[in-house]
Amino acid sequence: MLFEAAKQFPELEFIDLGGGFKVPYKPGEKGTDMEKLAGKVAKEFSKYEKKYKKHLQVWLEPGKFLVSGAGHFITRVNVIKEAGKTIFAGVDSGMNHLIRPMFYDAYHHIENISNPGGTEKNYHVVGNICETDTFAENRLLPEVRENDYLVIRNAGAYCFEMSSNYNSRFRPAEVLVKDENVYLIRKREDFEDLLRNQVELQ
Repeated sequence: MLFEAAKQFPELEFIDLGGGFKVPYKPGEKGTDMEKLAGKVAKEFSKYEKKYKKHLQVWLEPGKFLVSGAGHFITRVNVIKEAGKTIFAGVDSGMNHLIRPMFYDAYHHIENISNPGGTEKNYHVVGNICETDTFAENRLLPEVRENDYLVIRNAGAYCFEMSSNYNSRFRPAEVLVKDENVYLIRKREDFEDLLRNQVELQ
C-alpha cells in the first residue's frame, strides 16, 4: 500500500515504516526478528527501485524496541494484607510512576528479587494511591514479605515518559548501569521540585 501511494509523489525521498516492533513482555514470548524483517524490507525496497528507477530511504521508529527491555522499575513492599483468599502486596509506588497497567491493562513481568527461591503464591501487587492502582492481579510470585524489593520489567519506554506528580507524589531516581558501574543519572524529586514552577502572586 505504501509503495502504491509512493508512486503518486515523484519527489518523495523516504518511506517511514513507523514502529510497533514486538517486544517480549511475558516469559517465553518472542520479539520481532529484526534480521528477518530487515531482509524482507530490503528485498521489497530493492524491487521498487528496480521497477520505478527510484531510490527511497527506509525510515523506522524503533524507540520502544530499543529501550523497553533496557529499563527496570524497582519498588519496595510496604505491607502484606490478606482479604479472604486474596493476598495484597502493597508497594511504595503507584500509577504516577507506571500508569500503563492501570491505563489499559498492560502486562509487565514482576519478580521478587529479595526472595527469588520462596514458595510461590498469588498476589495482587497494588500501589499507594487511592485510585485503581493495581500493577498486577493474581500474579504468581515467590513469597513476598514486607520490605522485599520487586522489579517490574520492560519499564524503559514507559516509566519516566508516562510519569506524573499526581497526588503530589515525587518521581523516583534513575540509575544507569554501564560496564558493571552504577551512575545516578536523575535525582529523586523532593517537595521543592513540586513548587519549582509555581509563581507566587504579590
